[in-house]
Amino acid sequence: MPAGTRTRTPRTRSRIALALLASLTSAALTTLPSSAAQPDAAVAGHLTGTLSDGAIWIADVPENWNGTLLVFSHGFGTLVARNAPTDAVRTALLAKGYAMAGSSYDPGGSMWALNSAERDQFATIDAVAAKIGKPSRTLAIGSSMGGLVNAQLARDGGGRIDGALGQCGLVAGGNDLENYQLDAEYTIARLLLPEQDVKLVRFGTAAEAAATADLLTKAVTAAQGTPQGRARVALAAAFLNLPAWAPGKDRPAATDWAGQQEQQYAWFAQGILSFVEGGRYAIEQSVGGNNSWNRGVDYAGLLAASQHAPQVRALYQAAGLDLRADLRTLTKRATITADPAAVRTAQRTSSAGQGLEVPLLNIHTTADNLVPVEQENRFAARVRASGDGALLRQAYIERQGHCTFTTAETVAALHALEHRVDTGRWDDVATPAALQKSATALGLDGAAYVPYRPANLSVGRDASAHKAER
Repeated sequence: MPAGTRTRTPRTRSRIALALLASLTSAALTTLPSSAAQPDAAVAGHLTGTLSDGAIWIADVPENWNGTLLVFSHGFGTLVARNAPTDAVRTALLAKGYAMAGSSYDPGGSMWALNSAERDQFATIDAVAAKIGKPSRTLAIGSSMGGLVNAQLARDGGGRIDGALGQCGLVAGGNDLENYQLDAEYTIARLLLPEQDVKLVRFGTAAEAAATADLLTKAVTAAQGTPQGRARVALAAAFLNLPAWAPGKDRPAATDWAGQQEQQYAWFAQGILSFVEGGRYAIEQSVGGNNSWNRGVDYAGLLAASQHAPQVRALYQAAGLDLRADLRTLTKRATITADPAAVRTAQRTSSAGQGLEVPLLNIHTTADNLVPVEQENRFAARVRASGDGALLRQAYIERQGHCTFTTAETVAALHALEHRVDTGRWDDVATPAALQKSATALGLDGAAYVPYRPANLSVGRDASAHKAER
């Protein structure tokens, strides 16, 4: 059994055999050599091409190629090909001899490009290999939405990739994302704008989504001026899994409830709801409707399971508000249903964790405002349930913000993954202490790996067993 893989099921072995057959057929048709540890000097440099669905791929190949190809999956946003998480990472890895590739994903689709991203990334690997020769190994890297794509590559990529490194990955998937964000949006609308009928789902245009974001943000801003408003903003933040540590600020003390709320509000003030609503519009376009619901959700139970419950209770008490009454109102008035086909499409295209075929190392900041670190907890539980927990490792960086990794942290994580692929063992290379030592030894831009265990993701429903709309 090759190092870095798990025992194969008959279905997996059949898929790998077909992939290998396709690879051999492609090699025969293009008269490529059977292996190529170094690129031909004529193809070193910046390469580009177009896939069958119109996606653009790019690659950078150094003269001293070390035989490893890194395929990068970019995050949510404009569908432009990228092959590295940052320019600094690209520069550092090219200097070490890595070839780097990535695609734009299908330009005809939504910015939530999960309908094509996995397919386009595998096709990019084939297209680049046809230009430079077969890599000695191929590793996947992905950030944010691309971290979800990356997890899918790790799930389905046996025989095509050898390992994967995820950064700030949206690994809980599209249904969980839309549901916990809906809980926060609904809380703001119901408790801060009780007389208004706020459109929260099924956006017909990007302008509709932007209008909702503007309305909700203004409501939060106004509410921040009173103790009662701040308590309700904290409740919405808890459902959003929003960290209580904002950029440029010191972390509040464990029981500094007011300080925690102020820093959660800072995320709202920076426009997080505009990103959330714009993302909802794109996801609804991609999956063909609304894939979130709150009918049947028990909001008291949802809060009780949140790590932020003590903060919310304390702020409600200080404000003289009845928390139980607000939670009863939220539960009673929760009537939003999903479109069943959209839920099924999102589960098929926009989920991960059902299994792994190659080793996966995920890294995440501990105070991520856009993709809460708690998603890692949800993802790990699914991987363990599939029987593939030994292939997964997760590591955490003590820092605020989304995907705010240093170059050293990224390179050290890549080296840890390479050790697992080369030896078939994680040993201790993915521990916080080992990663911190490896990253600081690079002498680049510092590192902050720490021991950390994420809390549970507050989502309150099982997106793989949706019944709320029936």
